Amino acid sequence: MAIDKTTLAILACPKCKGKLTYYSDKNELVCRGERLAYPIDENIPVLIADKARELSSEELEKVPS
Repeated sequence: MAIDKTTLAILACPKCKGKLTYYSDKNELVCRGERLAYPIDENIPVLIADKARELSSEELEKVPS
């Protein structure tokens, strides 16, 4: 299930406070600045830096803008 645009507009990366992008292929929220992907568990974004995974350059290129 996708995150609606209103919710996405108010969410921010907990590390840098930057914009997050919804990556539907992996059902994650991505921070391009920190190169982190935050999981979405049961339709709830888990915005805890320790739970995020680091993205490689190749993975980051696949995330839509």
